[in-house]
Amino acid sequence: MASLSHYIDFSQDTLKYAAVSIAFNPIFWNIVARAEYRSQFLTRIFGSPYYGCYFLAITIFSLGILRDHIYQVALADQPYYAPVHQPILGGALFAMGSVLVLSSMYALGVTGTYLGDYFGILMDAPVTGFPFNVTGSPMYWGSTLNFLGVALYRGKVAGLFLTAQVFVLYWCALKWEDPFTAEIYAKRERERVKKQSGKKQ
Repeated sequence: MASLSHYIDFSQDTLKYAAVSIAFNPIFWNIVARAEYRSQFLTRIFGSPYYGCYFLAITIFSLGILRDHIYQVALADQPYYAPVHQPILGGALFAMGSVLVLSSMYALGVTGTYLGDYFGILMDAPVTGFPFNVTGSPMYWGSTLNFLGVALYRGKVAGLFLTAQVFVLYWCALKWEDPFTAEIYAKRERERVKKQSGKKQ
C-alpha cells in the first residue's frame, strides 16, 4: 500500500507556501479588525471609518488573490492521482462556491463583506435572503468549495489536503468571529434601548 507521500510531495516548498498563505489570511484579518475595533487605528490613519474599511477590503482581496495563485502553483508541483481527477464534479463545486461568494458580496456590499462592523459601520438588519438562507457563512463555505473544486478538477490529493486546512481554519475563524460580531450588534441594541429610555424620562 502506497504511503501518503506517494500522493503528496511534502518536499515541495510551494506546498508549504500555500499552507502558510491559507493560514495567514484569516489570522491577519481577524487581528487587524479587532485592533481597529479597540483602537480605531485605521480610521485615524485614513480619517474615516469608510476609507479605513475600504483599505482593509483592498488588502484582504489582494491577499486572497495571492493565496489563490500560490495554491494553483502548489498544485502544479504535486503528483496527479487519477481517482481524484473529477473534472465535472470539480467544475460544479467551483461554480457553486463562486455563486455563494459572489452573491454574498452583492448582498452585503463592500463594508458588510469586509468587516465594516469592526469599524462601527453596522447594517440595519441581518441579511436573510439568498445565499444566507442556504448557509450563515456563504463567503467561507463558498471559498472552501472553490478550493475543493480546483483540487478535484486537477486531480491533486494535495489540493484535498489544503482544502481540509481551509475548512478547519474557517471553522475556527467562525467560532472566533461570530460571538464577537454578535456582541457588537447586541451593544448597539443596548445603546438604542438606553437612549429611548432616556427620552421617555
